[in-house]
Amino acid sequence: MNMPLNTSANISDPIAQARYNMIEQQIRPWNVLDADVLDLLAVVRREDFVPPAYRSMAFMDIEVPLLGSDAEEAVRQGHSMLQPRVEARVLQDLQIKPTDRVLEIGAGSGYMAALLAHRAERVVSLEINPELAEMARENLRDAGIQNADVRLGDGARDTIPDGPFDVIVLSGSVAEVPTALLSLLKEGGRLGAIVGNEPVMRFTVTRRSGDRFETTSPWDTIAPRLVNFPEPSGFTF
Repeated sequence: MNMPLNTSANISDPIAQARYNMIEQQIRPWNVLDADVLDLLAVVRREDFVPPAYRSMAFMDIEVPLLGSDAEEAVRQGHSMLQPRVEARVLQDLQIKPTDRVLEIGAGSGYMAALLAHRAERVVSLEINPELAEMARENLRDAGIQNADVRLGDGARDTIPDGPFDVIVLSGSVAEVPTALLSLLKEGGRLGAIVGNEPVMRFTVTRRSGDRFETTSPWDTIAPRLVNFPEPSGFTF
């Protein structure tokens, strides 16, 4: 989907202006230069995937809360959207193709699933929180997206019967890349995850080549934890 970006000179709608500013001031300077990704961010209405109470935050460079009235607690528990520049960079670096079947762990509000669905053939998105799963389904339905399926499930523990996948996206952080998820990758498939512990986490892309997995770590960020994935044991003295 290639629609030209508006210029600041011809934007009169304040929502459109805020979206333009997000793309030009937050996302493009963060080395997101793929024109198709930038165009897609102008098409998929991020504000429609944000709860009404937090809609004024839709285009801010923050993790937008999704549940409850306590914004800080929602973000602490991982009930939040990732920063727009992080979502955009993940989408760019995974190089989604029109024939790809994609698994997302952590549907949240459905926004990342919407972006993925515009580029991929099919998206399966798992969400452990029932309220968020229903929110994501409603948002995707309202957006007219029919090739993304949100399922209530635990991406860390449940059996996932739909594999193998061309792409797996973890929309949150983990201490290490789960071997069980790597086994769901097709030949040439790639898994994107934010890996590590605060204050240092890195986005990693792991690609499957036969029985080998090659990993690159192109950039740093911080993101809330996904639920139930293993944590390293604490130090003992």
